[in-house]
Amino acid sequence: MAKPQEKVSFGQRLKQIGMVFRFTAKQDRWFAPLAFAAVVIPLALTVVAFFVWGWLWIPLGILLTLLSLLIVLNLRSNRAMMNAAEGQPGAAAQIIENMRGDWRVTPAVSSTTQMDMVHLVIGRSGVVLLAEGNPQRVRGLLGQEKRRLAKVIGSAPLYDYVIGQEEGELPVRKLRMTLMRLPRKLSGRDVNALDKRLKALSARPQLPKGAIPKNMRPPKGAFRQARGR
Repeated sequence: MAKPQEKVSFGQRLKQIGMVFRFTAKQDRWFAPLAFAAVVIPLALTVVAFFVWGWLWIPLGILLTLLSLLIVLNLRSNRAMMNAAEGQPGAAAQIIENMRGDWRVTPAVSSTTQMDMVHLVIGRSGVVLLAEGNPQRVRGLLGQEKRRLAKVIGSAPLYDYVIGQEEGELPVRKLRMTLMRLPRKLSGRDVNALDKRLKALSARPQLPKGAIPKNMRPPKGAFRQARGR
């Protein structure tokens, strides 16, 4: 099920906004000038409106100033976060975990010691596999996961993307918009059922390939005794 959203107090919200301000200003050199303009221009227009039409324009001007500042903060902070996430292992899973909507993310369902990984995402659009790492290695991981999931997802759509900057790859800054544009073909009930099947699949123990080690073999005569019961 989707994780319930925790209530955030007004003080915590202000603290979060302050952290976003500092992070964005550090990552984006254009943020400070744009934020300054977003404050000064509406305030200047408010002063002019005050002298022409009276004090009733002051509350409206303050609201417009706050709104313009929040718009600049939202746009530039998203851009700064995408730039900071570029090339970071696990960035794709983290971005989707912070998206609005019923997106269920299982990071690194398949991985290698070289930090190649495949993330599993379940949503109203179906099943999405996101691969991060070396393109040659992750394509092999993608193929394995697609064959494994094909046994249980039924008719649910299955999408796969390799995150990167090369031709045929999906840049991490376009990931959010790409997923939002996928057609929604599943209902909430379908998503719940699909989530349960995939969790059951992941919970199955994987038996090691090859001969059974001697210390794991049953004692001699155990099978004959079982048959004789």
